[in-house]
Amino acid sequence: MVALQGELINLRSLKFEDLAFLYSLENNKSLWELSQTQKTFSKEVLRNYLDTAQRDIQETTQLRLLIISKANEPMGFIDLFDYTTDSAGVGVIIAKNYRRRGFAKEALKLLNIYSFETLNFKKLDCNIEKDNLASIKLFTSCGFELQREKKELQYFVKLAKK
Repeated sequence: MVALQGELINLRSLKFEDLAFLYSLENNKSLWELSQTQKTFSKEVLRNYLDTAQRDIQETTQLRLLIISKANEPMGFIDLFDYTTDSAGVGVIIAKNYRRRGFAKEALKLLNIYSFETLNFKKLDCNIEKDNLASIKLFTSCGFELQREKKELQYFVKLAKK
């Protein structure tokens, strides 16, 4: 069980009581353009996902953490995916009413520390659409650097400090 504490927010592993929030964000079609998802998920599918979300990242190759306020309100998710022994992809989504207040930045900073110091990753990466300026600003402000571009996507990387 992962639990990370910041000044504004906390990150924690998913629990079954997060089903309603997970369902609302995963099935919000306005967010699909930000991810690879283009279909709705049933509550049953998401319940099964929550079953596996408690397992270790080495077993599932991904880790999704809930971003919660200090008052324990769910605000979004931050993910590690495509796990290898020394790297992973990163994704973050914040519910619309919590955006542009520094919550995603703090979540990304906490995840960076956890990834490099606890999981001993050498690299984190993300793909961002060129017109998603808010995400580009977020990731570059947290030390991610543009590695390459391909059509409408930009590929950013953050390396562990030596």
